[in-house]
Amino acid sequence: MADQDWQRLPEQEALLALEDVAADYFRVDKPEQVVAVQGSDMALRLLARLIPAERVGVVGHSYSGYRKAWPHAEVMPFERALKADLLICANPNNPDGTWIEERYLQCRRNQRVVDEAFADADPRLSLLPRRNGAVVLRSFGKFFGLAGLRLGFVIADRPLAQRLRDQLGDWPISGPAIALARRAYADRDWHAAQRQRLTGASAQLKALLGDHGLIDAGGTAHFRLAETSGAAGLFDHLCWHGILVRPFAERPLALRFGLPGNERDWSRLTTALDQWSISR
Repeated sequence: MADQDWQRLPEQEALLALEDVAADYFRVDKPEQVVAVQGSDMALRLLARLIPAERVGVVGHSYSGYRKAWPHAEVMPFERALKADLLICANPNNPDGTWIEERYLQCRRNQRVVDEAFADADPRLSLLPRRNGAVVLRSFGKFFGLAGLRLGFVIADRPLAQRLRDQLGDWPISGPAIALARRAYADRDWHAAQRQRLTGASAQLKALLGDHGLIDAGGTAHFRLAETSGAAGLFDHLCWHGILVRPFAERPLALRFGLPGNERDWSRLTTALDQWSISR
């Protein structure tokens, strides 16, 4: 990076250039509808102030941050959420990877916030650019493996996008984040290679878990959700091996496994699962 990315406040022109290259990556033909934010979690909390809704429906077992942003929200099936004033969903869903068909999310019966944090691995399934008034969130950190950068995007109609910009102020994103993300979003060869890597690793993880008696309960190219009657014991066992998976109070038989990062991590996970299988 250039020294000025660290030493100077970000220029407005650089931020607009980032939103322009991100719009091209998202297949959005109006860059003014793309707003860069410091991660999806901040975006959710700001949107909760900007989208008034008395009845908020969160679709199914999903990301807990939605209810933190909208404390009065109810978790409900998709059919009921369609009747709420505001529908919130992750697409694909976290943690089971369920996709909601585009035609259902294009319905204008209510306001819709669609979180596509894990959509980059298969952009054909994205609601963009045919969102029909829905607010769509995209995450930078997951697909590019740089969660610590804290960068996300809100794609919304111009009035809401401008109100969001007014809330964010003049310097919503750091100079280094802008410089790095502009290069990352423009690197189409890397995008294709990353999609292939993620898809292959997800299939490998699914097979590994299945070989050790875990039932695949869904997932995405980024993670697998597995179920076993011994989930609590397996969670503790993996922790002792320095491997953290995600348990769920709402689904006590389920654990979410992220993709191992390298061959050493694959070996560590395989060894831990081998020992768990023997001890059962």
